[in-house]
Parts: sequence; C-alpha cells; structure tokens
Amino acid sequence: MSDAPISGSVAAPFEGVRDAFAAMFENEAEQGGAVAVAVDGEIVVDLVGGWSDKARETPWSGETIACVYSTGKAATAILMALAVEEGKLDYDRPVADYWPEFAAHGKDRVTVAQALSHQAGLSGVADPMEPADWLDWDVIAGRLAAMEPLFEPGAAHGYHPQTVGIIAGEILRRVTGESVGDALRRRFPELAIRCGLNADEIARTAYMPKPKRAPDLGPLNPVKEAAFLKPWSSPAKVSREDWIAAELPAANMHADARSFAELLAVVATGGLFRGERILSAETISALTKPRASGPDLVLPFDLTWAAGLMANTTGVYGPGAATRGHSGFGGACAFGDPERRLSFAFVPARMDSYLVGDPRSVTLIEMVYAALD
Repeated sequence: MSDAPISGSVAAPFEGVRDAFAAMFENEAEQGGAVAVAVDGEIVVDLVGGWSDKARETPWSGETIACVYSTGKAATAILMALAVEEGKLDYDRPVADYWPEFAAHGKDRVTVAQALSHQAGLSGVADPMEPADWLDWDVIAGRLAAMEPLFEPGAAHGYHPQTVGIIAGEILRRVTGESVGDALRRRFPELAIRCGLNADEIARTAYMPKPKRAPDLGPLNPVKEAAFLKPWSSPAKVSREDWIAAELPAANMHADARSFAELLAVVATGGLFRGERILSAETISALTKPRASGPDLVLPFDLTWAAGLMANTTGVYGPGAATRGHSGFGGACAFGDPERRLSFAFVPARMDSYLVGDPRSVTLIEMVYAALD
C-alpha cells in the first residue's frame, strides 16, 4: 500500500473514483495531484493526494495549485464565449475587425472561430527570436499579427500550442480592455484558476517532475517544427518565477481540479455557473459546434476542434459524443459532458509524455462513467 496522504470527499455512487485515485499512488514515482467531478454543477468528487513539494514533506491540499498547461485553453475559450454573449465579439467576424494589424499577409479573412480552432496558420513563430520574447505580450502579439501564415488559413487545422493563447488574449484585450488573467480574476473570483500568478499564488504551486521522454509528435513537417521544435518555440531559458508570473493563456495557467470541474460545468449544464446562467443556449452551441475536423498538421491525431475546445473524437473523455474539453501536456485534462450534465478535471504533479489520453486520467474517467451505469 502507498503511504501517500489522500483527502477530500466522494459522494455515492462515485466511491470507485477514490479507489482508482488511491491506486495511482501505488506507483512510487507519483508525486501528487487532484481529481474532481461535478454533476449538474454540484461537486460530487473532490480529492487531493500525494505531496506538493519535492521533498515529499508537504501534503497536497485544497489550496495547492499546479500548472495545467494546455488545459487552460478551455478557460480562455469560455472567456471568449462570455464576450460573444455580451455582444462584444462575433465568432464569424474576422479577427482583423477587432485587431486591424492582424490582417497582414492575407490574414484579413481569418475569423475568430478559425483562429480559436487552430486554422489561422500560425502554429508557431517561423523566424528566429529570443525565447524570452514570449514573456513580452506586446512583442509577441505584434510578431503574430505581422507574420505570414505557415499554411493557408481555413484550408486545414494545425494545433497552435502557444500562439492560440496570445491570439485569443489579444482579441479579448481589444474588445474588453482586460487580459485573460484579469478577466479570470474578475469573472470567476471563486475559482482557483490563474494566468499570471502573484507571489502568494506562486507559493501555493506544486513541484512538477518533468517527463522522462518527449511526446511522440509523429512524422515531422515545417508546421509542426515551428510549433514545438524550434529553440524559440516556447519560452525556454527563463526563470520559473518569470514564466509563472507572465500571462501565457495557452500554456501556463495554474489551477486546482475542483475549479476546472466547476468551470467546465458551464459546458455540461448548457451555460450555467453555480446555478446562474452565464451563457445562452445559442452561445453554447456556437462555442461547442465543430469548426474543423480531420488530420491535424501538428498533433498526430484526427481531431475535431470547436471554438477553443476539443471534441471527444478520440474517446478519452468518456463515451459522450457531445463532450468538449481540453488536455494539457503532462496529463491534465478537463471536460464537460452535456448528455450527462457531468464535468471532470484531473490535475497531476508528475508529468508524463502523453499529449492526450494519459492513462491516469483515462482510468479515473472510466470509473466515473462506471458509477453512472
């Protein structure tokens, strides 16, 4: 038996989720993490376990947060949907209507929905730059606006691991006056989902052991190389503190599992957050409907993208065809299932190399749905 501390609550009939979560720590390499499930927006599973520090002296607690990497894209997608709900943004209008500089090199016809569904042709930065430039919002946004697309916009989709957060965040800033981080703090002050952390929040972050091998990206191509493999494809060679303090909406959000389960309940319940309608049925439909499908030019999968969310084409988010969510490098994931009005989030500390479908989350999700049968 593992000696990893585990705490939290589980409502019937989800006791099997606790068993699966505890079994995860039979692997001595497991560091810590959290899992949460909501039904009709009410939390029914809220578990934390393991340790938050490298020395394994401090138990993971309800106050611990960890980087969820690309799972944070789901939070950005909901912020964009809120701007649509308020009439400040239209998915079908060109990005350049809100951000005129973005029109350079034929990008004038790229719609907001296309940008959020990875069809803008800006999967990475083609020309050499300093990796630290990712931490300078105006510099990187200006570079993307001026950039020539790497593939014809709208003709294909190729995952934008870093850049989609900058594009979405700049659109949001132009139409609301708020950054992604500021919008999260104002819109969802009850949730521990942060983009750009202050000193107190940094003190709550978990130690996250890195994966022992790189993800399998499949056959390489220039679009994929720009996205992941150039020396400047990510903000390498910057301090951990500077990286955490910066706003990188696609890559460095920090959160706990309970907060993401509550946030994705908006998708699961058709627009409700804590019982209050924040998105209409029309906006939910526009947020979640498929925008691009087929082989992704960057990720080695056939995927369907909605307006910032992943469809459940690979089946890793349970059996629901209408389920929408997002996975993150290292193993985190969160989703909302409107057919069962269920939302789920998993936030691990030990990072693994799976791009989607980390076996730990798959097992937990299987136990969630087994409880509903």
